[in-house]
Amino acid sequence: MNPLETRGKSRILLWVLLAAAIILYGFPFLYLLLTSFKPPLDAIAVPPSVWPETWTLDNYVSALTREGVPAALINSVVTAVISTVLSLVLAVPAAYAITRFRTPSGRVFIVAALVTRMVPTIAVGAPLIEVMRTLGLTDTSFGLALAHTTISLPLSIWLMASFFEAVPDELSEAAEVDGCSRLQAMWRVVLPVVSGGLAVTAIFAFLASWNEFLFALLLTSVRAQTTPVVIANFQSQFGLDWGGMTALAAVYSIPVILLTLFLQRQIVAGLTLGAVKG
Repeated sequence: MNPLETRGKSRILLWVLLAAAIILYGFPFLYLLLTSFKPPLDAIAVPPSVWPETWTLDNYVSALTREGVPAALINSVVTAVISTVLSLVLAVPAAYAITRFRTPSGRVFIVAALVTRMVPTIAVGAPLIEVMRTLGLTDTSFGLALAHTTISLPLSIWLMASFFEAVPDELSEAAEVDGCSRLQAMWRVVLPVVSGGLAVTAIFAFLASWNEFLFALLLTSVRAQTTPVVIANFQSQFGLDWGGMTALAAVYSIPVILLTLFLQRQIVAGLTLGAVKG
C-alpha cells in the first residue's frame, strides 16, 4: 500500500476517534444545557426528548432567584480560590525542594503524597468533622477550603514536580551565582519559566474544590454551603426540579469554561513543557 494512502487512512481514523470522543464527552453536557430550557413537565417527560419543544428561561429565573443560591455561588468561588491559593503556596516550594535536592526522603514523600490520593474521601470524612469542630471551622469557607486542599495538594505537588524537572538545574545555579538565594532563584527565574505549569496546576486545584460535594455536604450547613449541595437539594411538587437543577448546573459550569479559555495559552505551554528536554 502506498505510504501516503496509509498516512491518509490513519489520519481519517484519528479524526473519527476524536469526533467520537467529543460526542461521548460533550453529549451529556449538551443534554443538560438543552434540558435547562425545557418547561418543567417536558423536563420529566417519559420517554425524554433531547430537543426542547418549547424554549423557556423560567428555569434560570427560578434557579437564580431561589433562596440561598446567590450566597452558595459566592461561597463556591471563595472556597475554590482559597483552596487553589493554599495548594499552590504549599505545593510549589515542596515540589521545588524535591526536584532540586533529590534526596531519598523527598522521593518517599512525593510517593506518600500520591498514595493519599488513593484514600476514599468518605474514610476521612468523620475524623475531619471532629477536627473542624474542635478548631471552630465547621460551616466556614476557610474550613471547607482546608478540606479541599487535602484533596488537591498531592496532585498539585506531583504536577509541579514534573514541571520543575523539565527546568535545567543550570538555570537556578546561574541565578545563585548572580547573588540570588534558592528562594529568590525559584521566585524570579524558575517560576516564570514554568508559568504554564502553574496555570495547569491552578486549574486542577480549582476544579477539585469547585466540583467537590462530599466534604461540602459534611462540613457545611447554611453559611458556607456551596452550589453542588444546593443543586442536590432542588425539589418541586413533582420530585426533583430537573429544570432548575440543570439551569443552575449550566450556570455553575461557566466560570470553569471561562477560566480554561482565559488560561488556554498557559495550559498549552505547561502541557508541552519539557517535551523537547534533552
